[in-house]
Amino acid sequence: MATLRVKPGQRFTLPGWHTSSHLISANAERQRSASHQVRQEARALRNETNNQTKWDEHDNQTRLAERISSVNRWKETLDKCLADIDVEIDALAKVKEAAERALQAKNLPLDISIECLTLRESRRAIDVVRDHVEEELHAEVKVIEKAKRQLQQRVNEAFKQLCRLQEARQQLSRDHQRKMEALEIDCMCLSLNVNSPNISFKVNPTRVPDRPTAPHQWEQNSQCNKECAEAEMKASAGLREATMLTIAQTNNELEAQRVATEFALRKRIRDLERAYDELKWQEQNTLEEIAEMEEDIRRLEEDLRRTMQDLKVAHTRLESRMYRPGVELCQDQAQYGLTHEVYQLGGTIRALQQKLAESQAALDALYRQLHHIQADIGYKSSSLVLDNKCLDSRRKLVVPDKKFVPAVDTFNRTTDRAPSPLSSGQLELA
Repeated sequence: MATLRVKPGQRFTLPGWHTSSHLISANAERQRSASHQVRQEARALRNETNNQTKWDEHDNQTRLAERISSVNRWKETLDKCLADIDVEIDALAKVKEAAERALQAKNLPLDISIECLTLRESRRAIDVVRDHVEEELHAEVKVIEKAKRQLQQRVNEAFKQLCRLQEARQQLSRDHQRKMEALEIDCMCLSLNVNSPNISFKVNPTRVPDRPTAPHQWEQNSQCNKECAEAEMKASAGLREATMLTIAQTNNELEAQRVATEFALRKRIRDLERAYDELKWQEQNTLEEIAEMEEDIRRLEEDLRRTMQDLKVAHTRLESRMYRPGVELCQDQAQYGLTHEVYQLGGTIRALQQKLAESQAALDALYRQLHHIQADIGYKSSSLVLDNKCLDSRRKLVVPDKKFVPAVDTFNRTTDRAPSPLSSGQLELA
C-alpha cells in the first residue's frame, strides 16, 4: 500500500464547508449591492455636478456678456462725448485765436490814433484848438481801449473755459481708458474655456479687491463725467457765441469811429516815398539772395546726403571684410584704399557740414535782415498813411466834405508796386 508523502491538514466538516460557501455568497451579494448603490450615487452626483457646473458657467458667460455689453455701451457713449468735446475744444480755441487776433489788430489803430493826436500837438498859435477832429480822435482812442478790455476779458474767459474743457476731457479719457482695459479683460475672460492654454490655479482668487465699487457707483461715476463734460460744452458754446458777438460789436464800433475820423488825419510825406522805394528795392534784392542761398543750401544738403551714402558703402565694405576667414584677413591694398576713403569722406562730410552751417547762418542773417526791412517798410508805410491823413484832415476843416477832393493822393501813387505783407496788413487796419 502506497504511503502519503505529506501529512494531511485539518479536516473540516461538511456542514462547515456548506456554511463557508453560503457566507462567501452572502458577502459577495452584499458587496455587489453596496457597490451598486455607490455607483448609482456617483452617477447621480456626476449628473448633478455636471449640470450645475454647466449652468453656472452658462450663467457667468451670460453675466460677462451683459457686463461687456454694458461697458461697451458706456464706451461708445464716452467715445461720442470725447469726439464732441474735442470738436468744442477746437471750436473754442479757434474763437479764442480769433479774439486774440482781433485784440492784436486793435494795437495798430490805437497807435495810429495816439500818433495823430501827438502830431496835432505840434500845431501853434491859433491853430491849437480842440476841434471836431481832435474830439473824434479822443473818442476813437476810448472806443479802441474799451474794445481791447472787452476782447481781453473774452480771451481770459475762453482760456479758463479751455482749461475746464481739458480737465473734463481728461476725466472722460481716463474713464474711457479704464473701460477699454476692463472690456479687454472681460472679453478675455469670456473667451476662456477648459482648453485654453493659460488657465491655472490661483492663490486666493475669491479675495475682495481693495476699495471695490458698487455697480451704481460705477455707473454714477461715468454719468457724472458725461454730465460735467456736457455742462462744460454748453458753457463753452455760450462763451463762443458771446465772444463772436463781442468781436463783431467791437469791429462795428471801431469801423463806425474809423469812418468818422478817416478824412481827419491825412498828410503827405514825400521823403518817406523815397525811403519806401529804397526799402522795396532792398527787399527785392534780399529775396533774390535768399532764393539763391536756399538753392545752394539744398545742393549742399544733397551733396552731404550723397557723401553720407558713400560713407555707408565704405563702412559696410570695411565691416564685411573683417569677417574674411583665416589668412584671408590681410591688410591688402583694398583695405588701405577703403580706410583712406573713409577718412577722406569723413573730412568731406565735416567740410560740407561746416559750409552748410555757415550757409544756414548766412540765410538766417538774410531772413533777419529781410524781417528788419519789411518791418521798416511797415513803419514807413504807416508814417506815410498817417501824414497823408493829417494833411487831408487839416484841409477838411475849411472845405466841405462833399466838395473835398484830395489834391494829390500821395500814397496811391505807389499802388502799382506790390506792398509787403506787413505793409498790407497795416493798410487794412489803418
